[in-house]
Amino acid sequence: MILKDVSFRTPQENILFDEVLLHLAEQGATPQTLRFWESKELFIVLGKIGRLKEEVCVKSALQQRIPVVRRFSGGGAVLQGPGCLNFSLILSKSQDPTLDDLHRSYRFILGKVAQALSLLKVEAVFQPPSDLSLKETNKKISGNAQHRARRYILHHGTLLYQFDLIQMERFLKMPRQMPFYRRNRAHEDFVANLPLKGEDLDIKKAFQRVFGAEQEQNHLTLQEDACLKDFLKNKPTLVDLNNSVIF
Repeated sequence: MILKDVSFRTPQENILFDEVLLHLAEQGATPQTLRFWESKELFIVLGKIGRLKEEVCVKSALQQRIPVVRRFSGGGAVLQGPGCLNFSLILSKSQDPTLDDLHRSYRFILGKVAQALSLLKVEAVFQPPSDLSLKETNKKISGNAQHRARRYILHHGTLLYQFDLIQMERFLKMPRQMPFYRRNRAHEDFVANLPLKGEDLDIKKAFQRVFGAEQEQNHLTLQEDACLKDFLKNKPTLVDLNNSVIF
């Protein structure tokens, strides 16, 4: 497995590059990959079939000029920005039989994420169907989603570590469907940052160790660059907040 610590300037590039990695893996052009990325600016990500007006405070997003993009995996709306570390895994289904099943794969992968966090002395527990929460407070620290292709899966998730949690109340509505453990808590009472101090913020190394990502490749290959440019041209992801359509 290779490690790619690659962030881009625009929300569209950051979102589409996960799709690029999965696409190339399916073609046999890239190996299993662990990617990290983080946005310097706030933006909102809708799930593949997410409904803008049901999940996003559109008026606030328009007033503050917060972009909204749509990813090609499921799940609810997510606010991205500084202090929210994203991890993406491109995994071969042949690696482990649990990866062939959606629900078992979430438990398997997030079990490894919890193991990585335990190296940082953070106790996290799996919350079905696709979250991790702090054991002590039962507050959410990681939301996850997947896109499953024929031979590989893309699993991507968030890890809050120094995020401005108040922003979630401003831009995200309460979801209509929520996991049982949420118990109708508002965003500020439901989510939390990882309890890490500056000297403990070695999350990436913990992930590398647990997932066995030994080879670092923190640049785009020629194939990745060409594929990303093609996707940017032919796979529009930016949502028009005024008309609630993709353009």
